[in-house]
Amino acid sequence: MLRTFVTAHSSPPSSNSYLNHFASSRRSPSKNQNLPIMASSARIAVVGDVHDYWNLKDDSKALQLLELPPSRNPRKKSKGEGEARNQTPHHWCVEHNSYHSINFPGARGDFGEENVELVRSVAELQMPKAVILGNHDCWWTSKFSEKDKDRVQLQLECLGEEHVGYCRLDFPELKLSVVGGRPFSCGGRNLFRDKLLVSRYGVHDMEESGKKIYEAALGTPEGHSIVILAHNGPTGLGSKVDDICGKDWVGSGGDHGDPDLAQAISDLKGTTQLHIPLVVFGHMHKELAYKKGLRKMIVTGDDNILYLNGAIVPRIKYSTAESNINSQKDSSSSSPESEGTVRAFTLVDVLNGELEKIVETWVSVVGGEAKIEEETVLYKKQ
Repeated sequence: MLRTFVTAHSSPPSSNSYLNHFASSRRSPSKNQNLPIMASSARIAVVGDVHDYWNLKDDSKALQLLELPPSRNPRKKSKGEGEARNQTPHHWCVEHNSYHSINFPGARGDFGEENVELVRSVAELQMPKAVILGNHDCWWTSKFSEKDKDRVQLQLECLGEEHVGYCRLDFPELKLSVVGGRPFSCGGRNLFRDKLLVSRYGVHDMEESGKKIYEAALGTPEGHSIVILAHNGPTGLGSKVDDICGKDWVGSGGDHGDPDLAQAISDLKGTTQLHIPLVVFGHMHKELAYKKGLRKMIVTGDDNILYLNGAIVPRIKYSTAESNINSQKDSSSSSPESEGTVRAFTLVDVLNGELEKIVETWVSVVGGEAKIEEETVLYKKQ
């Protein structure tokens, strides 16, 4: 299932609310030549680990409330170093799937074990988006079919260019680029679904995978900031049970990050001048296994990059009348819940290539109306 998606756009503010966009204005050239010379703002809406909790109509209403309007501009595709693809709308949406392969209470697939119909619904969302498939998106498929199209191939076909595994999407008007990590990740030291990775991407081991992520970032347009979108976070962010990538199903904990992603980030920081303010991922659910508490969802690494986990599961709360129907979930074909739902998004505001604010936001959708129910500030620039 869908793991995380981000929507963003630039426009002048309409009120004093945090939810409004930052006004575009000129500024003096930065001493850091990797930052945009012209002022630009963007809003990113992250949706983590959908796990079947998705309704195209209701989620579209919520995103519009968050000032993420439908896209009207066509996407432009270009080839070049790092397989760059260009998009030129005033807003964008990055979606990424992440799934847990660990069987413990609350651990479920993002889209829902190769749920092609749901992925197709996400693809129909009328906003620019980038998606990276997770381990549940290839739950039953260990290698590509040589005859009929399997459900992994169908998902990739639905997403087309918007699947950013080992690729980069450029958003020139926002001065932002999205670089994708390894698709189908399950976390840890071993490659998950290695036959799929070999067949589609020519990746045989962690070293090749890290190099592939690294190369996807090369050729990022001058002045662009990079957001890395991965299914799982990198190693090196802690090994406690409640750390952002900590093993919560083992009493002693452990680091369950992806070593290839960590190596790619380290190499990019060490050998290029690319500006990487944010890495977004999921897979490791906010609510810990066995009701041990809550996970740390945001951390600043030793490299001064901010790492954000968007895996709020479940991301939908039903009204009192619906709360006892635990098996009921949203789908693209279902109608909005008559009693209403509350849906989770993590909003990231970016100004001139720098992070301004990150807020966990819950939006209620009842009938044709949407409103903000709750906001928790996770980060605010000092």
